[in-house]
Amino acid sequence: MNHINKNHLLIIVVLLLSACSKPAATVQAPPAELPLTLISADILTLSNSELSRGPMISGTLQPVVKAELNAEVSAIVTKVNKDNGDTVAAGDLLVQLDQTTFRDKLVSAQEAQRSAALAADQANRQLRRMQQLRAQELVTAEVLETAEVRANQTQSDLASAKARTVEAQQQLERTLVRAPFAGVVAVRRVSAGDTAQVGKALMTVMDPASMRFEGYISADQVGAVHIGQSVNFRVNGYPGQQFTGEVTRINPQANEQTRQVQVFVSLHNTQQFVAGLYSEGHIAVDRQQALMLPPGALLREGDQTFVWQIKADKLVKQLVQTGSRDPRYGTIEVISGVAIGDEILRHPQGQLKEGASIARTAAEPVALTASKSGS
Repeated sequence: MNHINKNHLLIIVVLLLSACSKPAATVQAPPAELPLTLISADILTLSNSELSRGPMISGTLQPVVKAELNAEVSAIVTKVNKDNGDTVAAGDLLVQLDQTTFRDKLVSAQEAQRSAALAADQANRQLRRMQQLRAQELVTAEVLETAEVRANQTQSDLASAKARTVEAQQQLERTLVRAPFAGVVAVRRVSAGDTAQVGKALMTVMDPASMRFEGYISADQVGAVHIGQSVNFRVNGYPGQQFTGEVTRINPQANEQTRQVQVFVSLHNTQQFVAGLYSEGHIAVDRQQALMLPPGALLREGDQTFVWQIKADKLVKQLVQTGSRDPRYGTIEVISGVAIGDEILRHPQGQLKEGASIARTAAEPVALTASKSGS
C-alpha cells in the first residue's frame, strides 16, 4: 500500500512540474482607434462675410399695373373671349355685351342730327336772304331779327343732336370691353348670358412684369427706413430662393388697426411672379463685415455655444461667443473663440471626442466615421 501511495505522489509531482513549464498566455493589446475621415465638404474654413441688420417686413406681391374692368352700360353678356391666365394685347376684345338697344339709339340719333342739320342750313339761307332784303330796305328790322333767332335756334338744335349722336356712339362702343394694356387676365367674373348692370365687375387684367412687394413694418422702426435701402425677402411658393429689391415709397399714414407702416419695394428680379403670394424678409439699414457661421456648425450646451475646431488634424471642442443673426440666410455672428482662417466641422454629428485624429480625403467616404467614446 505504501508502494501505491508513492506512485500516486510521483504522478502528481510530474503533473505539477509540467504545468509550471507551459509558456504564459499572451495578453491582447486594445485595437488602435481609427481616425475620423473627412472630405472637403465636411470642413468649413472661416472667413468674413456680410452681416445685415434691419427691421422685418412682411406682405404680399402685387402688380402696379392692374385694371378692374366694370360694365359701363346695362346689357346682356353675349361673348367672353378670354379666360383666367390668358395673355392679352392692348386693345384685345375681352367681353362683348348685347348691342341691339344701343345700335338703335345710335341710328335714331344720327337721323335726328341729319334733320337738325337740314333745318339749320335752311335757317341760315333764309337769314342771308333777309339780310340782303333788309340792306335794300325791302323788309323790316323785325323780320330780319326773326330770321336771326330762327338760325340761332337751329344751330343749337344741331349741336344738341350731334351731342346725342356722340353719346349713342360711346354707349355702343362701351358694349365692347377691351384690354387697356398688354398683360394677363387675372380674374374672369362673367360668362355669356349673364346680365351686366352698370358697375358690375367683368374682368381683372394685370401686368405681371410690374410686380412689387407691398409689405408692412413695425411703426417703431420706421425712422430707420429710407428710400433706396436694399430689401432681401423670400416668397411662398419659391422655396430655397432669395429675392432682392429696393425701397421706393413709404406710406405716410400708418394702418389704423395694426399701427404698422406700409412700405413699397421694387423688385430686382426679372422673373414673373404670381400675384398675391405671401412674402417676408428684412430691410438692410446697417451692413458690416463679420465672422458668420451657419447654425448647423454650432453646438449649444445650456447657455454655452461650441464648435468642433480642427487643429493639427485633431478635434478640439472650442467655446465661442455669438452675436447677431442675419435674417437673410440665418447665419450667426461669432464674436470670439475662433478667427479667420480657422477650420471647423461644418456639420458635427455623432459621438465626437476631444483630441480625436482626422484623416482628409478627396473622395466621398461611405459614411462619416466617429469615435464611440464620449465627448
